[in-house]
Parts: sequence; structure tokens; C-alpha cells
Amino acid sequence: MAVSDAVVIIPARMAATRLPGKPLADIAGKPMIVHVYDRARSANVGQVVVATDSEAIAAAVEKAGGQAIMTRADHPSGSDRIFEALGHLDPERKVKFIVNVQGDLPTLDPANLRAALAPLSDPAVDVATIAAEIRKPEERTNPNVVKVVGTQSAPGHLRALYFTRATAPHGDGPLYHHIGLYAYRRSALERFVTLTPSPLEQREKLEQLRLLEAGMRIDVAIVDSVPLGVDTPEDLEAARAALARR
Repeated sequence: MAVSDAVVIIPARMAATRLPGKPLADIAGKPMIVHVYDRARSANVGQVVVATDSEAIAAAVEKAGGQAIMTRADHPSGSDRIFEALGHLDPERKVKFIVNVQGDLPTLDPANLRAALAPLSDPAVDVATIAAEIRKPEERTNPNVVKVVGTQSAPGHLRALYFTRATAPHGDGPLYHHIGLYAYRRSALERFVTLTPSPLEQREKLEQLRLLEAGMRIDVAIVDSVPLGVDTPEDLEAARAALARR
């Protein structure tokens, strides 16, 4: 997979309900979105851009030497936002793989981003993502920790059968914490944005189920760590503490 074949797009908006303005929250002297951008750049898998509807976010990224693309404000999801940005960025359709990195993962390990692309070396895989084995007992039953149920497709890789907020699968054995970072084959992203929300997606409140319900294949690379997602003021303080130690 050539570097020129892939692009990393980070969707970011200011209107988060639990922590408004969080992309610009200061962490160790720079905005959170810039931390995410820098980590994505460090993965060295291709061009990195931020897709946003906020002039303030774009200005912060560009001040740090990054690239931002302005998108519409009415997108229902980050996937729709990155699709619009892709059209602006690559009208000649040279990019084959698109990595969607959430803008609230300031502690993301660049190696995990690289791992997310690996399953796409199999042409049968439409979308790839990552997960880590759950180590804390309380996370096994926490509905905010999304689990992926899958069958091994290669060493360290699963073919996803289902994603759920429930404790699954039942019985002895490992459970896997799904990490919401996706690598799309371009054709898969183009198809995804044309699909309407599916019944299981609406029930579980998990967008990736729309892909499975449409018959698309998602493979999962198993990684060692879960990045801290910043959704609350408490998460923000935890991120500040973690990055202050580096």
C-alpha cells in the first residue's frame, strides 16, 4: 500500500453537547485538535487534513502548520463530513484508502493508526478498524465500552460479526473493546454515505452496524492500547494529566 494511496481525515466540529468547543481545549499548551493532527502525521501513512465547519478550528490547525478543509455544517455524521472533504481534496480520485480519525483522541498511538490500514491489504475487506482486549472487569458490562464480536481472519485480525454495547460474546474468553477509528476502501465510503440508518444501528446507536447490515465486510486489527477519548470535563483533565507526563 503506497503512502500516496491513503489520506487521513479528521472530522471536527465545535457543537459537542457534553463538552462544547472541545477541539480547541488546551492540552499541554496546544489545542486538542492539533495533538490529534500531530499524532496522525506521525503515523506516516499519507496526507493528513482536518475537515471542519468551524473557522476557529481551521485557523488553529493552520496556525500549527496543518491543513484544514471547510465543509458544510449540516452533516449528520463524521463519515459524511470526511466524504465531502475527500471530494474537495481529491477530485481526480487518486486516493484509494481513507482513514477517519476522531478529533477527540489526543493520546492516539500512531502505530494504532497504521494497524487500522493493515486489513485492507485483503481485497475482500471493505472497511478496517481496531480493537483492544478488555482488561478491566468493569468494562465488560459497561455499555459505553463498545464490544466487537468477531472470528479470526488472520493472526491478530478479526472479521467483525457484530458490534454491541452488551457484554458479548457470552461465556469464557476475551472480550474486545472497539476503538472508533476506521480505514475505508474508497468504494466502501462512497456506498456507506448513500445508505439510510439501519435498524440495528438505530437500536444500538452504533453507526458501523449500517455497514454490516448492508453486507459489507469489516475486519479488525487487535492493538495493545485504547486511546483516551475526550467527551467530558473529566476526560479532558485526564488527557491533560497524561500528556503533561510526556
